[in-house]
Amino acid sequence: MQTYLNTIPMVAKEQIPAFHFGHEDVLTDPEARKRRMWDLNRATSLGNVYQGKVEITFQTAEGDQRRVDTTVWAVDDKFMTLKAGCAIPVNSILGIEFF
Repeated sequence: MQTYLNTIPMVAKEQIPAFHFGHEDVLTDPEARKRRMWDLNRATSLGNVYQGKVEITFQTAEGDQRRVDTTVWAVDDKFMTLKAGCAIPVNSILGIEFF
């Protein structure tokens, strides 16, 4: 069995308002974008019903990748809102991990 170590830095959700996000989508594949929305809606259900956390990987305007372990409260076609009232643009989200 191979062990995977994620080297993308983890940040606290309270740090998110300090980040700047780009206007271009970080995902170029239309199928990957559909999957991202599917996962975000699933994460929202998990957060609202069970207060379950997910790990969100996102990219800043500078191209830096970061991760946050958080509860997702709401999502629409432009933004994902986290438990602390912070928001991340959907087009900056690289992936969602469920545990």
